[in-house]
Amino acid sequence: MKKYFQGKILVTIAVWLISFSSLSQTTRQEILFNNSWKFHYGEVSDAMSSSYSDQEWQAVQLPHDWSIEQPFSDQWASATGFLPGGIGWYRKSFTAPASWKGKVVSINFDGVYNNSEVWINGHYLGKRPSGFVPFEYELTKYLNIGGNNLIAVKADHTKFADSRWYTGSGIYRDVHLIVTEPMHIAQWGVSFTTPQVTKDIAKAKVLVVISNEKHVTGKTTVQVQLKDKTGKIAATSKQSIQSNKDNAKVNIDLTVNKPMLWSINDPALYTLQVDIFFNGKKTDEYKEQVGIRSIRFDANNGFFLNEENIKLKGVCVHDDAGVLGVAVPEEVWVRRLQELKEAGCNSLRMSHNPHAAYLYKLCDEMGFVVMDEAFDEWEAGKNKWIKGWNKGEPGKDGYHEYFKEWAERDIDAMIMRNRNHPSIIMWSIGNEIDYPNDPYSHEVLNSGRNPQIYGKGYLPDHPPASRLGELSARLVKEVKSLDTTRPVTAALAGVVMSNTTSYPASLDIVGYNYQEYRYPEDHAAYPSRVIYGSENGMAPTAWNAVDSNQYISAQYLWTGIDYMGEAGAWPTHGSGAGLLNLGGFRKPGFYIRQTMWSDKPVVYIATSRHGNSNDGKGFRGLSNEWQKGSGDSVTVHCFSNCSEAELFIDGKSLGRQTVSAPYGNVNWNVLYAPGELKVIGYKQSKEASSYVLASTGAAQKIKATVYEHPLAHKTSIKQIIVDITDANGYALYKLGNEVTVSINGKATLLGIENSNLSDTSSYKANHKTVTNGSLIVYIKEPADGSAFSVSITSPGLTPATISFDKAKNYLTK
Repeated sequence: MKKYFQGKILVTIAVWLISFSSLSQTTRQEILFNNSWKFHYGEVSDAMSSSYSDQEWQAVQLPHDWSIEQPFSDQWASATGFLPGGIGWYRKSFTAPASWKGKVVSINFDGVYNNSEVWINGHYLGKRPSGFVPFEYELTKYLNIGGNNLIAVKADHTKFADSRWYTGSGIYRDVHLIVTEPMHIAQWGVSFTTPQVTKDIAKAKVLVVISNEKHVTGKTTVQVQLKDKTGKIAATSKQSIQSNKDNAKVNIDLTVNKPMLWSINDPALYTLQVDIFFNGKKTDEYKEQVGIRSIRFDANNGFFLNEENIKLKGVCVHDDAGVLGVAVPEEVWVRRLQELKEAGCNSLRMSHNPHAAYLYKLCDEMGFVVMDEAFDEWEAGKNKWIKGWNKGEPGKDGYHEYFKEWAERDIDAMIMRNRNHPSIIMWSIGNEIDYPNDPYSHEVLNSGRNPQIYGKGYLPDHPPASRLGELSARLVKEVKSLDTTRPVTAALAGVVMSNTTSYPASLDIVGYNYQEYRYPEDHAAYPSRVIYGSENGMAPTAWNAVDSNQYISAQYLWTGIDYMGEAGAWPTHGSGAGLLNLGGFRKPGFYIRQTMWSDKPVVYIATSRHGNSNDGKGFRGLSNEWQKGSGDSVTVHCFSNCSEAELFIDGKSLGRQTVSAPYGNVNWNVLYAPGELKVIGYKQSKEASSYVLASTGAAQKIKATVYEHPLAHKTSIKQIIVDITDANGYALYKLGNEVTVSINGKATLLGIENSNLSDTSSYKANHKTVTNGSLIVYIKEPADGSAFSVSITSPGLTPATISFDKAKNYLTK
């Protein structure tokens, strides 16, 4: 049977392929520079030279992560997912059109991991050790206008175990060329703040930094417009100055009547447009999405957004997406964020580094508030495990080698790039820098309660904890030199030790990792300290510590999504701590969290062998299958935010139970028999929600579903969800069937993710074994927009085929 779907027809941006000759002559051009790169894995002595031939190099499109293309091996580090680092070279040739004569041309990298070095036409531009921060170089004086030019980039990730999680390698984020007039807005030269916000009126301040490249004198006018989503001007102002030969800063005030306030449930955005005129001629135009909102934290009453008291239901996230490594298309994060939203999540912690630029934009658009984080270590290295978490001898390579020289510049890059995002509500200067004995130590560790500690007690040969206060003061000062509108925080792992230092006092708000037991005593001991949960476990009691204490505003679960690295022993290459697995599919913990966090009625059932009712760690050991041995004793766990729940087996009621607060968990002990489990949740005696688990028969056919979302159409990536089902259409879970993906046309298979953290088969293969429920298949559409089809097969099963035409309509059969 054929089913027809009409995809949304969207206006797409033409792909730049060969030259810039067709670009319109505007005052500012921001050109996506991701296509037509060449890549070589390994060292090359003269690859920066224009005369070097790269004909044998691999053709790649950015973003690109070379580590994920390599085979897994236990010779590498569990910390970084048992994948290699190494050295990689990138080269790209391009023509600089004649229209660029007299312009200023720069190249902007959103992130290169790591120790990147860049050349233009053989001229060295610089080095950036951090792999997480954006950076920019001016190319102007080295360009061949009207002729050929060569960009060369080297990334040196030879120290492969330099992180506690998977970082990937290479130019794994977007690259842009930026072309402006000599009189233009400087890089990250627009700041938008809203110091006064009410429902009736908002006062905004716009700071514009003007770069005067040719050091000319004359009249410069800055015009600022704030436009709502319909394009209507909500506020405008202009200011003129007499430019001398230096750069200039211009401050402009705006007043917005009846502002649309940005919030979690209604993330209203404005377009900020800044125009620069020099002696009457327009020389630059800059646009950015901004939001109007107020934030504040209170030591006794928690967090307020637009003066509404809100509990932050947060999750921590890392950069990778399994098979895609860290070169993750924007659409993939759209799907992930939408799933987290369904769980009731309203906040993200960008652990433990700045993330891709588009992710903050998505948080603005989708209504997530954000903790943005700079570092995982400062001046001294943390343990990076090689043979498995807490096994054997750790490595010590890492960012600490560059901290002294680069810390201020790197934290500046994070703040300057991200400061106009309304979603960001706090800046974090570090994660678990005070982890006891990893590396800092103090005599207090000989006593007291220390839930996280490396070694036993005080280690006098380790750096003294007093350094935490000195270094935190340095970093906080740097943050506040750039932004005073958000509080500065850090995630503390060893509060008992940090409390002996000036570290917590350096911070505006203090995050506690896994130390809920300290909330009451520290709130009493430090009544002016704002305390919140910056990293927390899944156990319901951890949420109760937030929900039952007015002064605790937040919880950030570790983690929202499974991730690569920080793994156990080989062959496990990732962490299964997430609410979602690597493929972005819901795990039992997702539904349990949904019952605590969601406002809509939720009921969910999972199973375990009788007696394994609660492992105390957030119910991670539960199964979402109704598939046991006949006669087995089984506990059926029901989680709900409804007032009552009733369980049925093949339509026969096993009784209705009252769902008690605070965790909404009731159980039934039953004997397994094939059939259907169904639970119904009731509110005020009326059915409000239901959930079904059914026994499944033999695998029979493949079901393929194309993911669709209004925001998930931005870089031509198709996400296809694949299930193997029985004759009744029920999806099967642990099978062992191998699925093969074939493409007819010019589309590209980016990868197949089966979410199995112990599967070390090639991520570049066109086949995967179903071992963890649904698969996700990532397809890159043809650059020329031509039609293509995707066939999904498995021996003995009815296949699935999806055909896409030029208009992005698709047909499944």
